[in-house]
Amino acid sequence: MENPIKNKNILLGVTGSIAAYKVVELASQLTKAGANVDVILTPSAEKLVPPLTFRSVTGKKVFTDTDLWDTTSHIAHINLALPADIMLVAPATASTIAKLAHGQTDNLLTLTALAIRCPLVVAPAMDAGMYSNVFTQENLEILTQHGISILGPEEGHLASGLTGKGRMLEPRILFGSLRFLLSRENPLAGKKVVVTAGGTQEPIDPVRMITNNSSGKQGYAIAQAALDAGADVTLISAPTALTPPQGVKMISIKTAQEMHSAIKDEVKQAHAVIMTAAVADFRPAKSSKEKIKKDGKLQDIKLEATVDILKELGEFKRSQKPELILIGFAAESENLLQNAEKKLAQKNLDLIVANDISRKDAGFAVDSNTVTILFNDGKKQDLPLQSKELIAQKIIDILIDFMQS
Repeated sequence: MENPIKNKNILLGVTGSIAAYKVVELASQLTKAGANVDVILTPSAEKLVPPLTFRSVTGKKVFTDTDLWDTTSHIAHINLALPADIMLVAPATASTIAKLAHGQTDNLLTLTALAIRCPLVVAPAMDAGMYSNVFTQENLEILTQHGISILGPEEGHLASGLTGKGRMLEPRILFGSLRFLLSRENPLAGKKVVVTAGGTQEPIDPVRMITNNSSGKQGYAIAQAALDAGADVTLISAPTALTPPQGVKMISIKTAQEMHSAIKDEVKQAHAVIMTAAVADFRPAKSSKEKIKKDGKLQDIKLEATVDILKELGEFKRSQKPELILIGFAAESENLLQNAEKKLAQKNLDLIVANDISRKDAGFAVDSNTVTILFNDGKKQDLPLQSKELIAQKIIDILIDFMQS
């Protein structure tokens, strides 16, 4: 399943807020992702960011109010509106929000917004007092009631020098939000997929723990690929340095026991579970409430087994929910396929993804992976070294085939 932004026609309406300069980065990101991006600037926005700046990142003509009176082409706002798959107004000033809420059309941007037949998304940006003003809030409520998505704003430093709610969301968040909104009618629409990621942490004392080298990159990539395919995704994640994809239901955990509890709640409504996380097999039998001093008498740490979450899920599938699609991972340093085949059978999985963690260019902490996918009917599929994003897409393509069979 490809990135849902690719080949989409995206309209960016830019209004006269100082945050307009940030939308240049968004236009660049969308274009690099394969979108066809048309930009409309209001007269105020033109004074902040010239059209040539946007043209340099999109490679396309930028539209302004002068195009309303261009006699060399047919009606500009209709030509822009009809092909659009989605329209984002960012930044959206209080003035433009009021116009949109009441159908007022006094410039090319608002005319086009009234003519579109696609979803409209608004990202407000203004000073905190303007945002909290009762008229602005009423106008945003009108837009919401008509099915228009409002993204942000967030708390932060404002152009006035004050701090408050009114700061436009960062371009990466707006990009992720558009990616999510454009995916909602894809093949996994209406399906709930639970993904686990990262390496659990089992405390020895308040500052020390037993953990592993999992970065969570493959799990987060799978969560994004499942979102791109239209699924409602719950991401149950141990601590990582990664940013969750826009649109996931995020559940942050630390220990294997916390992950077990979270999955027990989520699996009841799930159509599929993808266990990418590196869950600790053992934990300290006792965890000290205070930091163990270096000169203490600690000589050894007694360990006990953690719950085998994947095995328990397999038993749940067998006894209560046979339609549940269960995908596991086998991170091995030796006897890769033999160990993976054993795990596939013992834990009642539909398929297992085996990866060799002894390789420096695959597995933990790096951006690439090479895996062998083993199916419960005996089939195997080798995926050569490639990005974890591409690995994730192919795993989700397989999940789509399972769902549709």
